[in-house]
Amino acid sequence: MPAFSANLGFLWQEHSLAKAIRAAHAAGFDAVECHFPYQEPLTDVRQALESTGFSMLGLNTIRGPLKAGLAALPDRISEARQAIDQAFTYGSQIGAKNVHVMAGKASGSSASTTYLENLRYASDVASRHNMSVLIEPLNPLDMPGYFLRDTVHACELLQTLDCSNVRLMFDCYHVGRTEGQVIKRFNACYSFIGHIQFASVPDRGPPDTGELDYNHIFGAIDRSGWKQPLGAEYTVKGSTEDTLSWMQGLDPTE
Repeated sequence: MPAFSANLGFLWQEHSLAKAIRAAHAAGFDAVECHFPYQEPLTDVRQALESTGFSMLGLNTIRGPLKAGLAALPDRISEARQAIDQAFTYGSQIGAKNVHVMAGKASGSSASTTYLENLRYASDVASRHNMSVLIEPLNPLDMPGYFLRDTVHACELLQTLDCSNVRLMFDCYHVGRTEGQVIKRFNACYSFIGHIQFASVPDRGPPDTGELDYNHIFGAIDRSGWKQPLGAEYTVKGSTEDTLSWMQGLDPTE
């Protein structure tokens, strides 16, 4: 079986981040990631990570007033860079590996230019902290107007950018909703990928429901040589513990 990371932006939302880290450890996860931890006491989070031996795989830049990020908005460059600084400052203090720099809702050449300039800025900041940058296409059904449309668009931008520490967040859920052929897209994007996430399609529930066969997908990821934990970023109804049967039930060798 692959290793798994609990995305604490979705799982155990009722807990403080420190308590959620410990709950993920007790449930058998191998690592954690989060979204917007900036109100969480650094000391508590560090202590939880140290006591569990967990790595914090990543966190997000803030969403800003449009609830979608700032980095591709030509009139928000100063705010976008403040958000990047904030994320790397907090992330470096908890040993986080990556920052997902959220693009925002924008389109056109000025948005592309702004986004690439802000990603270069983020790459420089990341280098100083020995961290990396992630970018993630979000499907237009959940996030209409988001700048990054799909993995083809994201990989084109990464080729243009050509920064080794800026990588693709490959979310099987968003790819499944927007592009389909998740394994084919995974293989096509492999050299650009920095992190992988998953949830069922179309309802973004646990991976043992929905249209995608995660036995097949996890098996393909495993055979590719990918070794990092896969991020469980799915919607929970009720108790997170009650959704975790997939961790024992999935068999990627099938």
